[in-house]
Amino acid sequence: MLIATWNVNSVRTRLSQITNWINDANPDILCLQETKVTDDSFPMKPFEELGYEVIKYGQKSYNGVAIISKLKIENVKKGFSQDNKEKKISVEFNEQKRLIAADINGLKIINVYVPNGSSIDSDKFDYKIKWLNHLSSFLDEEVKDDDFVCFVGDFNIAPSEIDIHAPKKYEGGIMASKKEREALNNVLKGRFIDSFRIFEKTTGHWSWWDYRNNAYELNKGWRIDHIYISKNLSSKLKSCVIERNQRENLQPSDHAPVLINLEIDNQNVDYFDDDDDLFEI
Repeated sequence: MLIATWNVNSVRTRLSQITNWINDANPDILCLQETKVTDDSFPMKPFEELGYEVIKYGQKSYNGVAIISKLKIENVKKGFSQDNKEKKISVEFNEQKRLIAADINGLKIINVYVPNGSSIDSDKFDYKIKWLNHLSSFLDEEVKDDDFVCFVGDFNIAPSEIDIHAPKKYEGGIMASKKEREALNNVLKGRFIDSFRIFEKTTGHWSWWDYRNNAYELNKGWRIDHIYISKNLSSKLKSCVIERNQRENLQPSDHAPVLINLEIDNQNVDYFDDDDDLFEI
């Protein structure tokens, strides 16, 4: 079972690149971030014609997340929960469309676009830390100990020095600060595994390159796009790769897709049909 995450930096601008990559990689599930489009303007048809169901949670020009799946999507959640106790704070953090989750083929898929934070001394940084703390509470509520979870997205945080091309230069700065890493660790709480680091322990592997200063050509990148899996999935994880060649497209996203392969049986499950019906095989 192939599961991917990709910050596409506008689903409409990058539509042909996304569908071409889907044709090549044939993922079962693709999670998108920074779709930058309202739900009613999301380009559904090209994905449906390829045999995918789409759920989306977007806004105009900024943010936005989506899950595209060959398999039946159930129990969709968009944004943080809004029960009476949490309604006020949830409304504040749901104004920006950054989280979508669903159950697919026995997996809980959680797709996030974590705020960038701009700079350490900005209000946006404070918002980022509070958003991450809210995400931690969301996972506490939604994830049970025996759930099979795939937790993916653009986290806008390099977990360690080996995830940055020049760690000393950016030490303590945005996406590399101690406070951000502590907030991320509080989200993970030791219950998730960084799937990429199961296979690759060294530096030099990036998922994002700034558009400026020839960052891609000089390979000055960061690894900030992650696929975390619950520990009970570790024995099923067969590979995790960063498909950096997508950064070489004409007018590419500044991010590359990250793709994992889980050894999960897809037999006797519901697949999405082109005509919006579901059929069982």
